Amino acid sequence: MKHKLEVYEQKRRFDETPEPRGRTARRSAKPREGEGSFVIQRHDARRLHYDFRLELDGTLKSWAIPKGPSLDPTVKRLAVHVEDHPLEYGSFEGRIPEGSYGAGTVAIWDHGVWRPEGGLRGAREGYAQGKLKFTLEGERLHGGWALVRSPMHDGKQESWLLIKQRDDEAVPEDEFHVVEDEPATSKTSKTSKKGARAGNRAAKQEAATALEGAVRASMPETLAPELATPVDAPPHGDNWLYEMKFDGYRVLARIDRHARGKGDVRIFTRTGNDWTAKFPRQVQALRALKVESAWLDGEAVVLDAAGVPNFQALQNAFDAGRAGDITFWLFDLPWLDGADLRGVALEARRNKLSALLAQKPDDALRFSAAFEGEPQALLEAACEANLEGLVAKRRDSRYTSTRSAAWLKLRCSRRQEFVIGGYTEPKGSREGFGALLLGVYGDDGALQYAGKVGTGFDAARLEAMAGELRARERQNSPFAAVPAAERRAGVHWVRPELVAEVRFKTWTSAGVVRQASFVGLREDKPAKDIVREGQPTPVQAVANQREKKVAKQASTDAPKTVSRTRRAAHDEAEVAGVRITHPERVIDAQSGLRKIDLVEYFEAISAWLLPHVQGRPVALARAPKGVGGELFFQKHAKALQIPHATQHAGLDPGHAPLLTLDSTEALVGAAQMDTIELHTWNALAASIEKPDRIVFDLDPDPSLDWERMLEAAQLTRELLEALGLRAWCKTSGGRGLHLVVPLTRPAGWDEAKDFARAVASHMAATLPERFSAKMGAQNRKGRIFVDYLRNNRGASTAAAYAPRARPGLGVSVPVDWDELHTLTSGDQWNVANVRGRLEALRADPWSGYEKARQRITAAMWKQLGVK
Repeated sequence: MKHKLEVYEQKRRFDETPEPRGRTARRSAKPREGEGSFVIQRHDARRLHYDFRLELDGTLKSWAIPKGPSLDPTVKRLAVHVEDHPLEYGSFEGRIPEGSYGAGTVAIWDHGVWRPEGGLRGAREGYAQGKLKFTLEGERLHGGWALVRSPMHDGKQESWLLIKQRDDEAVPEDEFHVVEDEPATSKTSKTSKKGARAGNRAAKQEAATALEGAVRASMPETLAPELATPVDAPPHGDNWLYEMKFDGYRVLARIDRHARGKGDVRIFTRTGNDWTAKFPRQVQALRALKVESAWLDGEAVVLDAAGVPNFQALQNAFDAGRAGDITFWLFDLPWLDGADLRGVALEARRNKLSALLAQKPDDALRFSAAFEGEPQALLEAACEANLEGLVAKRRDSRYTSTRSAAWLKLRCSRRQEFVIGGYTEPKGSREGFGALLLGVYGDDGALQYAGKVGTGFDAARLEAMAGELRARERQNSPFAAVPAAERRAGVHWVRPELVAEVRFKTWTSAGVVRQASFVGLREDKPAKDIVREGQPTPVQAVANQREKKVAKQASTDAPKTVSRTRRAAHDEAEVAGVRITHPERVIDAQSGLRKIDLVEYFEAISAWLLPHVQGRPVALARAPKGVGGELFFQKHAKALQIPHATQHAGLDPGHAPLLTLDSTEALVGAAQMDTIELHTWNALAASIEKPDRIVFDLDPDPSLDWERMLEAAQLTRELLEALGLRAWCKTSGGRGLHLVVPLTRPAGWDEAKDFARAVASHMAATLPERFSAKMGAQNRKGRIFVDYLRNNRGASTAAAYAPRARPGLGVSVPVDWDELHTLTSGDQWNVANVRGRLEALRADPWSGYEKARQRITAAMWKQLGVK
């Protein structure tokens, strides 16, 4: 058997060629787990080509690439696999003489570090299997790449393909050829410009990643904003900066020069609605910024004659189509030019943002500068100037997509959103209407009366809103209860769809607002989300909470301090009493989420997640290499045990015990073992042969519009209700939706599966242009597959509130039927933003699910045409 470098040695006469002798394969001087050196040499031989070499197991694995690498993911470069080269070859440059193997000039074109997906083990397995995925950090090449063995073979050498992955380093071929990035004088000026652009792009990325805390990563498609906590006074200390609290709409702008299909600039509201079309002037201004990719956070505002943000003026600008009157006041920069800046200190992010906006001054985009001065005096001055208030932000804080104690909201007066449930007739010379009847949703899901507002309207607003109100009139009151005096006041009831922002002095003991004044209508918040906001938190309570958190992280107990320090040195952490290894490992390149983020998600969400998994056999989708790597499904207990999981022997004959996750510690233990997805059976372990639910997984053809999915869910619901069954809906965390029908337990597995198949077949037969009951991509072209196979014994479905091992880490989230029309995708919520949804909920969307008593009857079979 030949040693690794024997072929290399046989092809060369070392008394004639300056190439290094092959000796024996050896380790590099500083072997490091999970990375190695790479080099690309420009080889001007009989035919010009580029030799691509990766250090692995003591040699340089080598491929000859005739056309050189391409930064365009759609271009697949042929890479001919050649013999291993010695590590010394990585620094070789020179001329191989005529008559020698490979005669010609060799020059180093690029070099640096390569990091294989899955570390050293992943590199070995990928190389053996013909599919290597890795990142490069060189002088010319960066980001994600893949080498894939091709089925083509010339009988002597293997043919592979070198492919650039889609990330912030990718560039279309028609824009830039990386092998020409240092053009000679004979090249065209167009090529020179491309080379210059590439140099500028590399310089920008280097500058962005140079910030302490920045991480090079692919930019996420969506981003949830950081929210401020209301407090009653400015915080203590010097580590805070103060900005104006703007009276407008929160906006997040995404810039991606290489985006395809949806535009290079997109603008989203706080809740993720795409409002790009509403801001044409601002889109052009953002497009003019000298960036390749970015997320910018700010507020859409209109200033009045006194230079004060005016929400009513903003609403008027929208109504009149005067987007040019609107200014984006930008205050944060979570992402820039291939670098995730969320871990960078706030002040450094803001400095970068200020410099960026200064490059291209435009009134459509303004930097939100911080105020200098004593905090209480600043707040008083803001209130005297009729500003809404101030926002205090910790200078050293990182950006989190949550409501944070590092951002504090200081208001000059009380204000919040209310649902409009009715209006009164105008009196005297007033036109339109008299006053609006306001409400908020209570914990029981009912709309509670919260008082009236009759001031703050100008004539134009009265006229415009009167039409909106008349169009929504209804016969009965939407409120749970209204005082008798209000019912006698000639009230017109309306559908509770409009949301008004109202300024007021205080709440009365009866739960209504005093001295209320109308500010404007809100189009960026759904009525169902409006609840009574609590009192501002005492600022000292926020400080105490933070101090407790810091104290917990750095305990004063000496032995524990030593233990934690030792763990930190070995890249470990502890959550819910479970030891977490490699907590900082990034498991999803798109969102930048780390293993510790997923672990902490399971801990934080356990109160919502556990009711859906406790006592129910679970199949774990484990992803040791993170999203994009191979998934391992585990249904049974193995030698490598899940910490705190419960075993149930004898439930699956011929197999090891089934598993259940019955505690927060068990959820965290599963995450420690690289579990991302949790799929549960349709029965409890205590009654394994009696399924207590049926699941319909609506799986669409990827080409279908989302509206077709919403329509399909509604049609499925209507059929089930016609049969006498109530269904609950949740997003899948992927592309589709799940409908879940709870059952009482007399049904067996065969009956449940056959009934689900009968429902799916009935839908496919009734609406064959919309639905398919046969699995396989060929059977659902232009249609939605009603997957009833989830109802077999041993089959499972992604659990409610469990993540999915897909880019972005989408989460399967229960929804109320009334909010179905507001959904934008099956992965609308993810590990980063789902907690914000739960904080805003007024009630459990699946209220009543646990108490539902339903069973399959003979009449249902008959309705489906099954005898």
